[in-house]
Amino acid sequence: MAPAHEPDIGLEERLRLTGMGSFDWDLEGGALRLDDNCLAVLDLPPAEFRDTVESVLSRIPPEEAVRVIAVVNEAVASGGDSYGVFFQITRQDGTARLTHAAGRILRDDQGHAVRIVGVVRAAPDEPAELAGLDGDEGKRRRIALMVQGTTEALSRAVTVDDVVAVLSGAGGLDRFAADGLVLGLVEGADLKLIALVGQSMQVLDELKLHQIDDSLPLAEVVMSRRPRFVGDLSDLAHRFTRLAPYIDRLRLESAAFLPLVAQDRAIGGLALFYRGRREFSDADRNLCIGLSGIVAQSLQRAILFDEERDLARSLQGTMLPKSIPEVPDTELAVRYHAAWGGRQVGGDFYDVIVLPRGRFGIVVGDVEGHDTHAAAIMGQLRIALRAFAGEGHPPATVLSRASRFLAELDTDRFATCTYAQFDPATGIVRAVRAGHLPPLVRHTDGRVGIPRLRGGLPLGLATEFEQDDFHETRLDLVPGETLVLCTDGLVEEPGADIDDGLRALADALGAGPPTAEEVADHLSRSLWERWGSGDDVALLVLRRVPDSGTPQAPRMHRYVHQADPEGLADARAALREHLTAWGLGTMADDVETAAGELLVNALMHTEGGAVLTLEVLTGPPRAVRLWVKDRSSARPHRRTPGETATSGRGMVMVEAMASRWGVEPRGEGKAVWCDFTVPDS
Repeated sequence: MAPAHEPDIGLEERLRLTGMGSFDWDLEGGALRLDDNCLAVLDLPPAEFRDTVESVLSRIPPEEAVRVIAVVNEAVASGGDSYGVFFQITRQDGTARLTHAAGRILRDDQGHAVRIVGVVRAAPDEPAELAGLDGDEGKRRRIALMVQGTTEALSRAVTVDDVVAVLSGAGGLDRFAADGLVLGLVEGADLKLIALVGQSMQVLDELKLHQIDDSLPLAEVVMSRRPRFVGDLSDLAHRFTRLAPYIDRLRLESAAFLPLVAQDRAIGGLALFYRGRREFSDADRNLCIGLSGIVAQSLQRAILFDEERDLARSLQGTMLPKSIPEVPDTELAVRYHAAWGGRQVGGDFYDVIVLPRGRFGIVVGDVEGHDTHAAAIMGQLRIALRAFAGEGHPPATVLSRASRFLAELDTDRFATCTYAQFDPATGIVRAVRAGHLPPLVRHTDGRVGIPRLRGGLPLGLATEFEQDDFHETRLDLVPGETLVLCTDGLVEEPGADIDDGLRALADALGAGPPTAEEVADHLSRSLWERWGSGDDVALLVLRRVPDSGTPQAPRMHRYVHQADPEGLADARAALREHLTAWGLGTMADDVETAAGELLVNALMHTEGGAVLTLEVLTGPPRAVRLWVKDRSSARPHRRTPGETATSGRGMVMVEAMASRWGVEPRGEGKAVWCDFTVPDS
């Protein structure tokens, strides 16, 4: 009887049994994929692997990484289709193990390398000399320090300017053991020199922009993508006549001209100049080629970052308002910040909308996602919100219609949003919130509050769940108060709770400068720039211009919140402080007592808070007028309470202390006022 066949063993299991793993490197996109076997061979925990070459290099000693990079770059640049390289890895327990990688280079129809696939295997029994491990230990240690220092410095470089700062800053030349450095980037058909480092390098300033041809050695290596090592610079005078006039002025002996190749594309060139050196050993050449590879990878990443950030700013800028309207007695400031890194085109937006009867709408929102689809939906949603608001609908209706609009777009995206209508004449704000952060209000005394806006579901989801009847909340801004709307990118600190972010925002707002423009800049610096947010940010700051009156007729305003137990005491203290500052401190007792009675009436018998105003009337006769405005249209009446009554004496006391009092209707409420005549003295 034939033996029973064992179950078929899959490819991944076969590789594992033979101590091998596979990798797939997308040269165009930069992503590196390793299977579990490959991670095991490299002793790299999955949590430490981030689909990048840099995370793999953390397992390879720096001097080994130089040689591996040089081998791969040489294979790609030479047009070859495969390579193999031995190298050491450092395992988690600190021990070293010899490893071998073999790669197959895949190219497109034009011959450009687009992908590398291959295998990695442990090779502990191979001869050590295959990995290039023999050699002077001190020299290897110096190479390791140079590579490690350059890699660490460039790993923190985000933009092209950051890379230039690393190469041209303190210690830049020391990282390459060079006496001069020139860095050039390809711009179309030209090579633009963006860094000239070293005492004599400035003589090359006249060559900062030149065509990529064979008239200069750095341009030639960019064109050929093959390095050139020169032991005597004077030998270049006959071959490169354009460089000949500068050679003596450089006062240097030798140079390495290195192409910067990333993803099979020449993006620039690096020239290293030396004094006192006349030859380059194989180890020196490998070191230079490896260092140029590290610089090329950093520059390629930085160029991509700059391009994508510019794309994000450009795309977002076309979909955000070009300008915001000017509003009487009101300061408005808006900011948009694209996210750090990558193609973080987001859905964050703001808008300021002119409405009928002198009012205007303010909106800040965030469409789900960070891609061009989110930005496109944002543009459509912002236009829809503007149209619904411009028709004169109340805020709740505006968001209800916007939610239905988003649901009908047949997209899987939702959006959060806070929309408010503001009346500059009265300071009344009517706000609605759909899954978004609440606004913040900075009061005239510097305190910051977070109003209780009952929120609904995000736009789109609210319609799907048939809950698009949004609740409207009224706020009152007195002159000098500031309202802030923002998206979550301003308050979401990595690893922290969003409530902590809101508290940080409140602290920054409370300690910030007075004007709206200054507040917007201050919040951007203290929060978004400090955290380096991975999310985009939309910010809108609205401030009612302070109304302090004139030196002859000064004025103060204060909003007393119904739910603020300390608000009444703070308001009375503010009255006394202002009267004293105006030289009317002798009237403080009467004015403070009357204000307390009127505020208690407003807070107890009406819905919401009250606005307190104190002003000096120039007369004649000169008087102090106290206003308390609330949302109730019911008029207060003077009553005659009984001896045992515990209430009803408020207006009696006001009438006794004031020279006169009255009530005026104010649209959706009333204002109770009383005058106190200033003594002649």
